[in-house]
Amino acid sequence: MPIRFILSGSAAALLAAGLLGCASKPVEPPMVMTSATSSSTATSTTTVANPLSRDQIATIVASPDRSAADRTNDQRRHPVDLMTFVGARPGATALDVNTGGGYTAELLARVIGPGGLVWAQGRPRNPNNPPARPAAPEGGAATPPPAALPAPARTTADVLADRSAAMKAAGVAAAPIAYYAASLDNPVPPQAVGKLDVVTLMFNYHDFGFLGVDRASTNRAIFDALKPGGVYVIADHAGRPGTGITESGTLHRIEQSFLRAEVEAAGFRQVAEGDFLRNPNDPRDQNAPNPPQPKDEFVLKFVKP
Repeated sequence: MPIRFILSGSAAALLAAGLLGCASKPVEPPMVMTSATSSSTATSTTTVANPLSRDQIATIVASPDRSAADRTNDQRRHPVDLMTFVGARPGATALDVNTGGGYTAELLARVIGPGGLVWAQGRPRNPNNPPARPAAPEGGAATPPPAALPAPARTTADVLADRSAAMKAAGVAAAPIAYYAASLDNPVPPQAVGKLDVVTLMFNYHDFGFLGVDRASTNRAIFDALKPGGVYVIADHAGRPGTGITESGTLHRIEQSFLRAEVEAAGFRQVAEGDFLRNPNDPRDQNAPNPPQPKDEFVLKFVKP
């Protein structure tokens, strides 16, 4: 598999250890390694400690170096509740599926620390095959015409590299973040198969409907990549009973029981449900609730037996 690396800090040590392999052709990379620390302790065989306490996670979230954009996102995401629920341990190896802007990947990197590793998966761009677009954008805004959409100037790898550089400049003891560009049908880096402790998928599972993702393949790949006892945490916008994933591109919602059934069909077992993003007053019949209020959202934790 052709690979190109952006290396800083401990990423050079990781490369020397052979964690990610090497390549000779300068092509668009499915993998890009970034790092926030100068430690060389992150390898594929790590010692996983006890989970951090809620107070320890609150201190991490309150770090003054975190960006203003992430702090704004905190108001919606409840990161102390989320990271406490996920339970990622220092020294763990994690994967954030469809990482987007890297908000969750950075939180995982801070919680896991320099003894672990965070993979951040995103879909590679194909200018000859534009991605599927939902019938309505999330949040209920008007859909702009395709011609009005500017070509993205920066890649996910760029954004993650910026996050890692900012943490390094602030002296944050964070895990390296490794970007992996791949299809959502199989979002797991080959090097991570059988080595993952935690997988997160934040508010994107419903999108798999209008994107035409083979969700059974996705869940099987994640199941195979996790160690026994590893956890798969999914957060999403709650749909009404009986709607399944049919409103993925319109209301950007998914029925909770439908999602659970699909994930458990891959061999997972649900072990916990977080209620910190629930809103029982949301009628769940519109993209953006009316009257304006937070969307009803669920967070589920599955385990590989």
